[in-house]
This record gives sequence, C-alpha cells and structure tokens, in this order.
Amino acid sequence: MKRTVKAPEVRRAEILDVAGTLFENKGFSSTSVDEIVRTAGVAKGTFYYYFKSKEDVLDALVQEVSSKMAEQSQAIADDPERGAIEKICAIVGAQKGVGEDERNIVDEMHRPENRELHDRLNIETVRVFGAILATVIEQGNKEGVFQVDDPLSTIQFILAGSQLLFGYGVFNWTPEEETARKVAMLTLIERAFAAPPGSFAALMSEKLI
Repeated sequence: MKRTVKAPEVRRAEILDVAGTLFENKGFSSTSVDEIVRTAGVAKGTFYYYFKSKEDVLDALVQEVSSKMAEQSQAIADDPERGAIEKICAIVGAQKGVGEDERNIVDEMHRPENRELHDRLNIETVRVFGAILATVIEQGNKEGVFQVDDPLSTIQFILAGSQLLFGYGVFNWTPEEETARKVAMLTLIERAFAAPPGSFAALMSEKLI
C-alpha cells in the first residue's frame, strides 16, 4: 500500500491545530512539546522542523488569528457603502466577535506567563490595525466628520493605551471601573478625532461595554 506523503503546509497546519486544542483544554504552561508530538502523531524531529519551541507554536497561532482579524477589518475598511464612523465601529465589533477558537488563543495570550508573546501581539495590533484604521480616519477627514492631522500616530496611541489598560487584568478593575474607563475611552476617541459628541458612544457602547 502506497503511503500518502502530506504537503509541508498540511503537516504544519495539523500540528498547529492539535497544539491549539491542547492549549485550550489544558493551558499553555501545562502542555508539553512531547504531548503535542504524541497527539499529532508526528516525530519530534518533524515538530522541530516547523517550530523552534512551544512558544513558537503559540506565536504562529496568534499570527493566524491576527491575520484573520486583519482581513475582516480590511474588508470593512474597503466597503464603499459605509461612512467612516460606521466602519470604525464595525471593525471594533468584528474583533470582539471573533470565533471561539480564536478567542481561546487570544485569552491564552493574556495570561501573565505569556507576557512576551502578548507584547508581540500588541505590537502587531498597533502596526497592522493602526494602518487599517488610519485609512478610515483619512476617509472621515474627507467626509468632514473628523479633523485629525496625523491619523496613523493618533490611532496608534489610542490602540496602545487600550491594550495596556484592558490587557492582562493587571489593574484588577471591577466591572464598574472597567465600564467607566471604556466610556471615557469613547469620549477621548471622539475628542481626538474632533468627531461630533456622542457619535461613537451611540454606536460603539454595545460593542465595547
């Protein structure tokens, strides 16, 4: 019987799928490379052919999630039928509405022991989503609903600040405190964009709070 040889991208995807399931069920720190290899039914050498370490696997999973979210956001940004404010609200809503598998991976990144990888995801978010949102802000400038001199820098500051305030749970906000800060963030966005008061809060409050 002829043995089927799987393409490298298929084998790599299978290892990622198995690792993602194990991380979800057991947690990243409790999952070993040996367990990933055993569950995936591959040799350890095969694992190390594709990945340098367990952290490298998690990083790859995060990149997949980030790419999928960026693709969704870009599609919204390119929609010629939507105004700028509606696009930004839709992009924020799309990130909150990622699939369960993607959300589990993102949640893993928020664990304190995954700080280094979490920081890498934050950097990717600021770079990738900042660029996408900057084009929408430029659209808003042309529509006359925003007045932002430097769209990219402005949105990158907002993204970086929100990542710090709401990532990890290091501030241990109560639900009421977190809600108050999200409301304040909407007000800050409106003022930074010189948008009409309440324009973001009306559309984004349900997506963020």
